[in-house]
Amino acid sequence: MTEINRRTLLGGAAAFGALPTWQARAQAQNTIRIGVLNDQSGLYRDTTGPGSVACARQAVADFGAQARGINVEIIAGDHQNRPDVGSNIARQWIDRDGVDVILDVPTSSVALAINTVTREKNKVFINSGAATSDLTGSQCSPNTIHWTYDTYMLAKSTGGAMVRAGGDSWFFLTADYAFGHALERDTSNFVRAAGGRVLGGARTPFPSTDFSSFLVQAQASRAKVIGLANAGGDTINAIKQAAEFGLTRRGVKLAALLMFISDVHSLGLETAQGLVCTETFYWDLNDQTRRFTQRVLPQMPGQFRPTMNQAGCYSAVMHYLKTVADMGVAQAKASGVETVNRMKARPTEDEAMGQGTIRADGRRTQPSYLFEVKSPRESRGAWDYYKLLQTTPAEEAFRPIADGGCALVRS
Repeated sequence: MTEINRRTLLGGAAAFGALPTWQARAQAQNTIRIGVLNDQSGLYRDTTGPGSVACARQAVADFGAQARGINVEIIAGDHQNRPDVGSNIARQWIDRDGVDVILDVPTSSVALAINTVTREKNKVFINSGAATSDLTGSQCSPNTIHWTYDTYMLAKSTGGAMVRAGGDSWFFLTADYAFGHALERDTSNFVRAAGGRVLGGARTPFPSTDFSSFLVQAQASRAKVIGLANAGGDTINAIKQAAEFGLTRRGVKLAALLMFISDVHSLGLETAQGLVCTETFYWDLNDQTRRFTQRVLPQMPGQFRPTMNQAGCYSAVMHYLKTVADMGVAQAKASGVETVNRMKARPTEDEAMGQGTIRADGRRTQPSYLFEVKSPRESRGAWDYYKLLQTTPAEEAFRPIADGGCALVRS
């Protein structure tokens, strides 16, 4: 009797063990897996990192994926700002873990590497965190959408504003990798086109904590503007050290060509006041952005207000899931190119980023906003940091599609 019971138990266990496997296969066929790949531990952590993951999850909740019969899983990875690490994670996610879309990916050198991997594997890549405009230019891909901002937009808005304000001579401190090079290139083009001059520049190690020798070079050039072609912790350190050197008191202007609200928070208004920056999202821009922020705030690390990168992740996931719902999960999983084409065919709209469109080169367009950082006296309370100086319409904010050299654009 004991042996019969033992065999029955083992047989039942085997059958029970097979059931989850069958269920897992069925569930996998109806599951969309989104991999948020970014800097979870380094100098871009506050601008992307866990906050991007929180915003992606908020998009899934707001979309109501479960009620629509779509299972969505979100996983996160830390690429450590290294292209080799990012590529290895992306290949493992796609080949082993069944990831359908890779999201965010700050650090342009990593983004360009992921751009190649997703094209090779025919998966979707929606970039929010990287800036290089080459993603929709010479390196454009039918699998990639560049969502939030790029170096051309930053150069035109922030760089153009500085030149119009009299900053007609520049010296660049440039992060020595793809992003910094592209931002210096695009800004230099706008400065020269406006009749200004570029007097020199220095390629700074990435990342860097000491900008003192480079600031001395910039001061010696007698340039009116020091262009900071860097981001995150590098921008914060450069601005703090420029203040310690007293450069702004001597009339030198700092152009923070890519600065986020989290950077302003780290600097404090006393140090950051008067700086100008360009963003495509500000939590206090309008009623819609405030509603979105209030929903996601409890999940944000330290209750930081979302950056434009993080809000871009929310916006991108919302649009992607709308497209998946229209196509059906199976068809969306089958071809990244087809999914991207369907995403391009419909306008984008959500509370975080408002309305936009996606061009043939993969560039998502929307208005850009030029802000000035408030003084402590002007701020009404926590995270009230920006005043709006200028809005650039969507059709003017980004590089003309014919000028990018993207092979996807028909002449």
